[in-house]
Amino acid sequence: MTASRKPDRTRGRGAQNQPANPYLHTKLHPDYQDVELDAEFLQSLSRPNTEYLPDESQSIVVENNSPDIAFRFSINPYRGCAHGCSYCYARPTHEYLGLSAGLDFETKVFVKHRAAELFRDWLARPSWKPEWIAMSGVTDCYQPAEREFRLTRGCLEVAAECRQPIGIVTKNALVTRDIDLLGELAHYNAGSVAVSITTLDVQLARTMEPQTSSPEARLRTIAELTAAGIRTQVMVAPVIPGLNASEVPGILEAAREAGAQSASYILLRLPTTVTDVFFGWLRKFYPDRADKVALLVRSTRDGQLYRSGFGGRMRGNGEVARQVEQTFQVFRKKYGYCDDLPPLATEHFRPPKTTRGQLRLFE
Repeated sequence: MTASRKPDRTRGRGAQNQPANPYLHTKLHPDYQDVELDAEFLQSLSRPNTEYLPDESQSIVVENNSPDIAFRFSINPYRGCAHGCSYCYARPTHEYLGLSAGLDFETKVFVKHRAAELFRDWLARPSWKPEWIAMSGVTDCYQPAEREFRLTRGCLEVAAECRQPIGIVTKNALVTRDIDLLGELAHYNAGSVAVSITTLDVQLARTMEPQTSSPEARLRTIAELTAAGIRTQVMVAPVIPGLNASEVPGILEAAREAGAQSASYILLRLPTTVTDVFFGWLRKFYPDRADKVALLVRSTRDGQLYRSGFGGRMRGNGEVARQVEQTFQVFRKKYGYCDDLPPLATEHFRPPKTTRGQLRLFE
């Protein structure tokens, strides 16, 4: 059987391919010749299952020193993400594990079972001087795995106990499950949630972000969080010229009506092998737009599909990038978003006991 007989679409997944891992010298090329008559196996290739693998990390809080990222510290209870967003900038992190940024990233999810315990021990360190910590700096902390493992909730329980300020970014309505804990943090101005909305087009969302909550559910999430007194933000991310850039005004209007207090955006980022995944998806589902999107993206990145330099990677440059920014700012102002919200508070922080039951000797 030739490779062309392989099912031509991977259902329920954003990646439609497995880009080669640039860190591996050996590359795997599937050969389906010997399974030509195995219909069940061939069908399974189009619907790969998600595997949950143990992650034995000995720390959970990661320090970031990128000057164009708003947070210094972040927590990611999971590596990999079953949301399967075709544009996800975090996909290449799986290559450090010897895997692919394609289907491996969304079907092989590593679970940090000790996340809450490690977080508690971090906050109990005498050297910790409280500042806000981001959840989902890399992968979504409310991805499908969270329903089973509840690691994000475990970390929030620790944060609520300590009044440790937490900022969450998610595109999953599951965050409303934890309104009780987020509300406790909000009481001390120590909690905020940014809901990422890429499109209001249900069909586009279903293919581009196949395992995420629908646009309607995300707007409902903003409304529920706001009603509970929790600070909310809408992230229009990523803005993709030629695909969803025209939706920026509509997303800002809908999110503001739902109660979002602030707004931000990020231009499409395609580091290394994410380019292969994203355009593989785009050519599969929107082949008539692929060339136009590529041309417009290049116009925002000095003729390339991606430039990684600090300062420009989030916004791009050139006329198209300026038009995106101007549109965002005009409608952000029109719909009355805040631009002077106070920072999350740290003065209410209370250090916890460690997992060994020890208290700090000196406060």
